[in-house]
Amino acid sequence: MKIIQEASLKQYNTFGLEAKAKYFIEVKTEEELINALRNNEEELLVLGGGSNILLTKNFDGLVLKNSIDGIEITGESDNDIVVKVGAGVVWHDFVLHAINNNWGGIENLSLIPGTVGAAPMQNIGAYGVELKEVFELLDALHIETLRKKAFTKDECQFGYRESIFKHLAKGQYVITSVTFRLTKRNHRLNTSYGAITEVLKQNGIENPTIKDISNAVIQIRESKLPNPKEIGNAGSFFKNPTIDKLDYEMLKLEYPDMPGYIVSENEVKVPAGWLIEQCGWKGKKRGEIGVHKNQALVLVNYGGGDGNEIKQLAIDIRESVIAKFGIHLMPEVNFI
Repeated sequence: MKIIQEASLKQYNTFGLEAKAKYFIEVKTEEELINALRNNEEELLVLGGGSNILLTKNFDGLVLKNSIDGIEITGESDNDIVVKVGAGVVWHDFVLHAINNNWGGIENLSLIPGTVGAAPMQNIGAYGVELKEVFELLDALHIETLRKKAFTKDECQFGYRESIFKHLAKGQYVITSVTFRLTKRNHRLNTSYGAITEVLKQNGIENPTIKDISNAVIQIRESKLPNPKEIGNAGSFFKNPTIDKLDYEMLKLEYPDMPGYIVSENEVKVPAGWLIEQCGWKGKKRGEIGVHKNQALVLVNYGGGDGNEIKQLAIDIRESVIAKFGIHLMPEVNFI
């Protein structure tokens, strides 16, 4: 392990924002992680892929890059495979590994940026599938006591882009590995959400495999979302808000084209991107930052942007949506 002082974090956040860490260290094993935490007296920021943060200032403490690797089969039955994955593994690399081995369950989550360790923190989801559906357990290290703890699905308290690690256990643990239960056969294919069915039809596929679904999802995401290596961004900046069904029906009278997805008997989820677009933000630029031209849910850094400028843009977007629709948007991205 090498401790770097005054380290640039530009390459460690997908917005590509310049900020410095007082100290920076990358750990590749649990032993290195324990040593780094045992000797640390600074404020701590743990980074995975840096795809869910907005850096608004330099970090006056230790930034710890979690790069713990490894993919290991820990259990197997006729239908299922149980796989333990290091927290530092790139999420999409794991998805591709699963598909290449014909393990089903995460193909709809293709091309989501970030690492495996960060995935359960916000219960990542896309195209009708959430991580909690394939989650078995995770191992985490308590930062103060350096004791390992295994978290079950119930203990993780998963919700929509939520988990215990964003609330009660926030800042208390470093996730070291995540274990998934995937299917080996009789895969439960989900093609009902978004444009998956349409893309499969365009590609002439009538009986899709998990690889076909993954390719369709990748095709859709690449057509809508900018590549962080080309334009700095953190993917979806806001959560899709859930509102009362009666409120949705009232808004529908005024805005007949407003899309909505029934969540429960009394709740409807409204696409945040649609709300933002209706407020005129899609494609708007403010100097070196802005809202992406193809997806209003994505805020971007065109190069040389500042984190505080993006933060202010997000605030202005939220206020405009409240003024027009009376709906409050909550960010998915963590402000640092």
